[in-house]
Amino acid sequence: MTDETPHDGDDLIELQAATERMRTLRSNWLPRRETERVPLERSAGRTLAEPIHAPGDVPARSHATMDGFAFDATDEYPLEVIETTVFPEDEPPPLESGTAVRIATGSPLPPAANAVLKREEATVDDGRLSGPALEPGAYVYECGSNVAEGEQLFDADERLGPKDALLLGDLAYDDVTVFEPLSVGLLATGTEIHEGRHRDLDSPMLAGLVRAWGHEPTYEGSVPDESGRVESRIDELAREHDVVITTGGTSVGDKDYVIRSLAALGDVLFHRVRLRPGKPIAVARLPDHDAVAIAIPGKPVGAHLVTALVVRPFFTGDDALPTVSARLARDVDIATPGFTYAIPVTLEDGVAMPLGHVDSALPVYDETFDPSVLSSSTRASRADGFVLTKESVAADQRVDVVPATVLER
Repeated sequence: MTDETPHDGDDLIELQAATERMRTLRSNWLPRRETERVPLERSAGRTLAEPIHAPGDVPARSHATMDGFAFDATDEYPLEVIETTVFPEDEPPPLESGTAVRIATGSPLPPAANAVLKREEATVDDGRLSGPALEPGAYVYECGSNVAEGEQLFDADERLGPKDALLLGDLAYDDVTVFEPLSVGLLATGTEIHEGRHRDLDSPMLAGLVRAWGHEPTYEGSVPDESGRVESRIDELAREHDVVITTGGTSVGDKDYVIRSLAALGDVLFHRVRLRPGKPIAVARLPDHDAVAIAIPGKPVGAHLVTALVVRPFFTGDDALPTVSARLARDVDIATPGFTYAIPVTLEDGVAMPLGHVDSALPVYDETFDPSVLSSSTRASRADGFVLTKESVAADQRVDVVPATVLER
C-alpha cells in the first residue's frame, strides 16, 4: 500500500475524523482492485469501477403515457381520426395536419404528434375528434426527457442498489464493470473463546455486516491471548485475505496483544475513537501483504456499533446517517464530556425510549448513560436505532434517531 492515507500519532480521535480516514483509505486502495463484469441481476451491492454515461437519449422516441388520441396540439378541433391504432410494438404512421390517431399507453408517437388526449376526455362523432384544449407535451413521455445522450449518470466508486438496475436497463446495459468483492478474514481473539468457555458472539454478526455491504467474509476461527500466536495468525490471514478483522484484545491490558501485533506488522492509522460504546477500535495497513487490518473491541453491542459507524465507509464508501425525528421518553445524562455517545432507543408512535434506561425493557441505568454495561448487553441489539449526542438529552426533547437498518446496508 502507499503512504497516502493520513496518519499521525494522536490518540482518541473524533468519530468524524475516523470515518474520514476510512474513506481516504478506501479511495487510495480500492482503485488497485481487480474488476469484473456482472449482469444487472447481480449488480446490487457492488461498486462501479468506471463511470457510466448515457449512450443515447432516453427515451429514444416520444411515447404516450395514457390511452387516447395522439395529434399536434397546435391543430384545432375537430380532428379527423385515421383508421388505425398505434400499439407499443408498432411503427407509428405519418400524421398529417388536422388528423389524430388512436394510441395505447407506452406506444411511440407519430413524428408530427406532440400531445395525447385521454380516451375518457375525448369525444368522437362520425370520425371527428373533439375535446379540451391541450398544451404540447400533454401525456407524452418526450424523447430525451429522461436522459440526454452523453450525460454522466453514475460515478466510478459508486455502490449500486437494486433500484439502479432500472436506469441501467433503460440505458440498454446488460452488465456493468465492478470491483471484485473484498475477501475478509474474521478472527476472534481470546483464550476463553479459543478454549470454548465463552461463545464467539461477534464473528457471525461481523460476517453479516460484511456480506450486507457486498463483500465476502470467511470465519477463520480463534486464537488465544498469546502474543506470538496473535501476531503470526494475523500475518497468515493477511496473506490470504484483502482485509483481516479481529475481535477482542483492542485495549491496553496485559493480554491485549492485537494492537501491538498490528504495530509490529504494519502502520496503525488510528487506535481508539471518541465513541461510547465502541471506543477501542484500531485500523492498520499491512503493506507487506497489501492488506488492511481492522481490530474491533470484543463487547458485542459495542463491536456492532463501532463497526457499523466507523468501518462501513471503508466497505461501502458511504458515511451518511439518515435520521428520523422522535420525542425522547426519558432524561439521559452523560458522565464524561468530549465523547460521542450512541444511545440505543426503541421507537413507538414517534416516541424514543432509551433502551437501557431503568424504565425500559432493559433496566441498566437510572439517568446517567452506562455504555460499558450496554456494550455487553446483547438485549440492546433489539434497539430500533440510536441517538448520537455529545451532551445530555432531556425528556420530551426532539432527537434525531439513526435507524439501525441504515447501517446494515
